[in-house]
Amino acid sequence: MKKIWAPWRKKFLTHTHPKGCVFCQKPKASLRQDAQNLILDRGESVFAMLNLYPYNNGHLLIAPYRHIASPSLLNAKEHAEFLVMLKRHLKKIDKLLKPQGYNIGMNVGRVAGAGFDKHIHWHVVPRWLGDTNFMPVIAGDKVISESLGSLVKALAPSVL
Repeated sequence: MKKIWAPWRKKFLTHTHPKGCVFCQKPKASLRQDAQNLILDRGESVFAMLNLYPYNNGHLLIAPYRHIASPSLLNAKEHAEFLVMLKRHLKKIDKLLKPQGYNIGMNVGRVAGAGFDKHIHWHVVPRWLGDTNFMPVIAGDKVISESLGSLVKALAPSVL
């Protein structure tokens, strides 16, 4: 049997998630910490960051700075800026990773699967034909082909 080394998954599997809201804490840090905090892009009312526990290579999250629990609470500026940021990052991911499709969506509320149920955020998950295989089904693991550090550098605003 072949073993796959993914030590970063231990934090997720043992549920030692940070206290508080990651979508409030991370953007409050210094801009110099953006790469460390996996923040790719900052707008006036929304920001984009890589998912620390990605479903697939290039999985990013777009969230408003405001701590709100429902998309019905978004103001017009947040909604419009989300679409602009989504479009910009789809172009970057297309250029760099060349996915064949995307899952784009949001889990609203704990019962819907939201890990941070009081702060809405969109998931943008690049997809490729055959990217779902036996590993998640049988082993409960997903193999991610690129490190988060290299993706932060590649998907930072200077890429396009």
